[in-house]
Amino acid sequence: MDIRLYNTASRSLEIFRPLDPERVTMYVCGPTVYHYAHIGNARPYVVFGLLARLLRRRYPRVIYARNITDVDDKINAAALAAGVPIEAITRRYTATFHEDMEALGADPPDVEPRATEHVSQIIAMIERLIARGHAYLAQGHVLFAIESFPEYGKLSRRSLEEMIAGARVEVAPYKRHPADFVLWKPSPPELPGWESPWGRGRPGWHIECSAMSETHLGDTIDIHAGGVDLVFPHHENEIAQSVCAHGGKPFVRYWLHNGFVTVEGAKMSKSLGNILLISELRQQAPAEAIRYLLLKAHYRQPLDWSRLALEQARRTLDRLYGVLRDLEHVEALPAPCPEPIEAALADDLNTPRALAELSALADRARERADPESKGELLAAGELLGLLRLRPEEWFGQERPPLDQAEIERLIAARTAARKARDFARADAIRAELAALGVVLEDGADGTRWRIAR
Repeated sequence: MDIRLYNTASRSLEIFRPLDPERVTMYVCGPTVYHYAHIGNARPYVVFGLLARLLRRRYPRVIYARNITDVDDKINAAALAAGVPIEAITRRYTATFHEDMEALGADPPDVEPRATEHVSQIIAMIERLIARGHAYLAQGHVLFAIESFPEYGKLSRRSLEEMIAGARVEVAPYKRHPADFVLWKPSPPELPGWESPWGRGRPGWHIECSAMSETHLGDTIDIHAGGVDLVFPHHENEIAQSVCAHGGKPFVRYWLHNGFVTVEGAKMSKSLGNILLISELRQQAPAEAIRYLLLKAHYRQPLDWSRLALEQARRTLDRLYGVLRDLEHVEALPAPCPEPIEAALADDLNTPRALAELSALADRARERADPESKGELLAAGELLGLLRLRPEEWFGQERPPLDQAEIERLIAARTAARKARDFARADAIRAELAALGVVLEDGADGTRWRIAR
């Protein structure tokens, strides 16, 4: 069966055809390591790591690159505030990022380039852009001239006015055009810097990814993925730099972008105090439940996070692990992953459908209680990165109590829905609570609840 992917560039589903079937290339924009990773950071690495896993089932060689941005103004600010070199900051948060990704079962990349290890390649790319008339030097900065690239804005489909407003950058007087962006900038003594033909300085963020993908994957790559917030300006700028540096060759053949993660319907932000760090979430629930919830929504759609949704994911895994516990006396036969699971993933990573198929496999395994169906369930879980523990390990984990305030809020919402005769909404809330193991008992004096035993 073909793999179909939604290409942001064409705004359509396309059959995936790699440039070279013997060498499939994929680049995913990695973290800027100045703080702990939050759940929104994790989503692309879980879902696109799963894509790399799927591709490896079809092609003999897949090179998955995921970079580390280890020089950046946010890193510089953190290092200055702590009074330490940037390496102290980046080493610490790279290590915690790796720990979080391993816990979530996010597939590690084949190549993990770091920006600070590619400064010579970055400088060489900038020199090419200057020589070809696509970049210029101004007051110690090297800037990309967007007017030299007529297709600028094609990926995001924004007008020039929208792009200028969306860039949120200072319109410096030395720029030829307000939307021209920095490739290289001067570094004062207190900031990290490298010698270059334009003086001591450091690279801009966008040029780092272009140089690293060129170094490890080549001029034209099959898949470039990341969060939807990177479409503009980061990916738009990457296209401009790379196409111009490579003499007009296409940069990326398939652009993939995942949707935002919101929290209780609100965007994550420091001002709201709702940024969910993976390291903290791992204290609230098993990492596999976090992974399950990240896969529950289609990657292109927004994913709304809540404590109850996380608990519901854990309860769902309880049921799946319960099947394996009931079948511990059955010796599983090695089995290929059932076709419906792989078919769902081949359909633009349709993880909601794949999880529904996983549930159906569990039902069938419980009913049949035979080696073949148990083997198929385990094979499906292996592909999805789930059911990785032994049942006794899963059920032996400490369980925090349910959020009683949230349960009461949902019961109040259900009561309001019933008064408004919105019985579909009321039934949906009851089903949501039931999935969490909450049993409702309606009476003349209102609704009581208890935890199912």
